[in-house]
Amino acid sequence: MKGYFVTATDTDAGKTFVGAALLAAAGQAGLRTAALKPVAAGAEQTAEGLCNDDALILMKAANTPLPYPWVNPVCLTPAIAPHIAAREAGMELSVATVLEACRPVLQTDVDWLLVEGAGGWRVPLNEKETVADLAKAFGFPVVLVVAMRLGCINHALLSAEAIRADGLQLAGWIANSTTAEMHRYADNVATLKQRLKAPLLGEIPYLSGIAPEGTHLRAANFIQMPAL
Repeated sequence: MKGYFVTATDTDAGKTFVGAALLAAAGQAGLRTAALKPVAAGAEQTAEGLCNDDALILMKAANTPLPYPWVNPVCLTPAIAPHIAAREAGMELSVATVLEACRPVLQTDVDWLLVEGAGGWRVPLNEKETVADLAKAFGFPVVLVVAMRLGCINHALLSAEAIRADGLQLAGWIANSTTAEMHRYADNVATLKQRLKAPLLGEIPYLSGIAPEGTHLRAANFIQMPAL
């Protein structure tokens, strides 16, 4: 099984959107795909229990049907930092317990697995461990989603530096336009291409006027798959 861990420069940078597009591209390449959202904060009660929208999007984008609790084993109600949400729920998150909860998906017979983090690279899981520690436990190459807005150069370079300092491979980065227009967009992309020292896997334009379930399929057209 090939796996990739998707992180981002910040919350709302488009991890889920890009992750779903990567899953769609992998599926179009004939690969059997699955998704993991190990920890999600921000959920609503449904007939099937607590469900997070991002996890549901990834489930629909993958072509291997899996039970919701497998895809998102830790689902927390408030849309806040996961360590705070867990504490309020009387839980204590740890890399070991989260990784063990992901075991059913890790043992599933698929070609390509996408694991989505929570927030950015250094988001805490508890007093000592962060999402970065979880990514290290998976050991997969990392895809960095860069939200193309003011400040993205600093955020992207610091994130890439941290990923490499933690001993993981930065497989590539994706420029995701979160607004209709960014001032000096091309100059920002050129600077990042020069300084990130990792492949640019795609530039996703701001997509509007498309049904939500179709945006990741459209975005897949702008993405080059990470090298297998």
